[in-house]
Amino acid sequence: PCFGHTGDGNVHTNIMVPDKNDEEQVKKGYEAVEEVFKLTVELGGTLSGEHGIGLSKAPFMKLAFSDAEMNLMRNIKKAFDPNNILNPFKMGL
Repeated sequence: PCFGHTGDGNVHTNIMVPDKNDEEQVKKGYEAVEEVFKLTVELGGTLSGEHGIGLSKAPFMKLAFSDAEMNLMRNIKKAFDPNNILNPFKMGL
């Protein structure tokens, strides 16, 4: 299903599988999400709007950002959070 406040460009797409314990269904759901994000980035969109990247979208950061951009974000995070105590593992950093 899709929902959100589309008037300002925020469409929230959620790929749902009938049985989250079925590995094949979960794999297909993940692949579908990846395809949606690939197309979104190709069309000039972003992985996230007002909610941020978080844990669920972290694996897809590579679709939207180059290695250099990811390294820059990691370095900024390390500068402000050398002990990695502020939102560890968020954004795949």
